[in-house]
Order: sequence, then structure tokens, then C-alpha cells
Amino acid sequence: MAAQEPALDDTSTNHKHCVQCGELKPLSHFLRRTGRRSGKTSRRGTCRACRKRGGSASEAGLELSGAAFAVSKPSVPMPEYPFAADESPAPVKIRIKRPMPAPPPKPEGPDASVLRLTRSGFIRMRGKTDKGRGWLQETDLETAVTLVREHAAVVVNPHTIRRLYSNKKFRRYILTRDRYTCHFCGEYGDTIDHILPRAKGGHTTPVNCVCACNECNQSKADRSIDEFIGD
Repeated sequence: MAAQEPALDDTSTNHKHCVQCGELKPLSHFLRRTGRRSGKTSRRGTCRACRKRGGSASEAGLELSGAAFAVSKPSVPMPEYPFAADESPAPVKIRIKRPMPAPPPKPEGPDASVLRLTRSGFIRMRGKTDKGRGWLQETDLETAVTLVREHAAVVVNPHTIRRLYSNKKFRRYILTRDRYTCHFCGEYGDTIDHILPRAKGGHTTPVNCVCACNECNQSKADRSIDEFIGD
């Protein structure tokens, strides 16, 4: 009596179950694995036929997981939080035209009318930096006269003027004089703004500078005070 051949089962080393169709197929129907997981009998999980129909097992797994997520996703809408409705609108700044602060006492020295151009056609201007280091540069007669008349410089001789403030000292003087109060809206301010913008010929002098809050300083930009207040 002839012996019967053993039936194929899941433990057969020459066959493998496809992870997509679930059929038991010969190893020749699967692609070989590469890399660390490679071996004589190691094969990929998806058979060639299923790969042609629907891609690899990883792609199928992603599709299944996505479908399961779509089914399990709750259909209850998320609550809407009315943050914008609860927030009160920002108060509108009330800006009015206030009188200019009193200028500092006039320093001792000759009047600006004695200034004369040098043979090279300029006025010498000198001063000190925040660290106390002296500097010297040239300027025109009109600027030199304005600086002297607006209490930012003094006349040394008919061809030379001297600036009275360094950058830090001038900023500290303006903020202290105006008590850290914005000249335009009356709120707290810690910046300096030019009444006549520098783009239109204004200079950094005690007569032309006032304390301003950051918002007013940015909003005014290079406009005159009449244009800014009337906006």
C-alpha cells in the first residue's frame, strides 16, 4: 500500500500565507527579503499577484488603519470657544494737541549770530560720546544755528559749536522732563519723538523732541503734529 503524501499546512517551509489574500502559496510567489532580514527562505509578506492588484502590505495596512480610524472617529462637532466675542475691544487713544514743554535755560555763550563759515565752507561741531570720548565733525551753517537756538549746542568760537548732550544724556533729559508721559495721548511713554520729523528738517534738540509712547511714535511716523492729531 503506497504511502500518502502529507497535506500542506501553515508550517510547510516551501509555502507561505499571503498577508493580503490569506492564501497559502509557494515561496516562488513572493519576493525575497533583503538586508538583515534576508535568508534562504525569507520572503516578503505580500504575494506577487496581490502586489500587482493593490500594492505592498505596508500600503494595505495604512489603508486599513485609515478606514478603521474613519469609522471610529466621533461625529460630534468640536465646541467653538468664542474667545473673540469675549475679548473687549482695545480702547481708542484720545490724542490732543498739548503745549510744548518749556525749554532748558539758555546756556552761557555767544549768540548764534556770530557764527561764520570757515574757508572750507563749513562749521566745526564737536561733542562727546556716551563713554566720554570726544568727536569732531563738520556741519552746515543752518544746522549749527538751529542747534544753538534750540538749546542743543553752544558757540565755542565763530567757526565751532559744541553739542551739550550725548545720546544717553539727551534721552534721559527728555524722559525726565516730560515725566515719562506721552505728549500725544497722556499715557506712559519711554521713547522720544520729533515734533518736526527729521525727514522734514527737524533736529534732535530739547525744543523739537518730546516723550512719546511706542504706539504714538510708530503711528506718527514722519507726519507733522497737526496731521497726526487731526487723523
